[in-house]
Amino acid sequence: MTIIADTSYLFAIFNTKDTNHQVAADFAFQRTTDVMLVPDVVLPELAYIFVRDMGYAGLQSLLENFRMSEVKFVPLEMSDLNRISEITEMYASAEFDIVDCCIMALAERLQITGIATFDRRDFSIFRPRHCDFLELLPQ
Repeated sequence: MTIIADTSYLFAIFNTKDTNHQVAADFAFQRTTDVMLVPDVVLPELAYIFVRDMGYAGLQSLLENFRMSEVKFVPLEMSDLNRISEITEMYASAEFDIVDCCIMALAERLQITGIATFDRRDFSIFRPRHCDFLELLPQ
């Protein structure tokens, strides 16, 4: 199975002090045959959070963890921007986070139903075109 990783999941994986770290680590260990994709737009958001919470040393640690892992970054395409715009208009009252909208658009384009996240609000509200709902992992 191919899964898209959200910022909150990656923060938990790479931050041993995060309250969700053990759950995220256990999930990653159990799903070793899955392909984990990271939207390239997640990196700046994740880097910001690491610097905010752990200082510049936290950013350096994050980058080293990414370098040692077999993360596959996925870039946005122009068609994704069109869909992101549609999602932000359709769900304007929910005020979705832009990175979450990017993940939603990527999931649709790549026909992916699994999202690794601990930030479930936006993904629970969203109704994708390619399936009935996104499976939010770990459960």
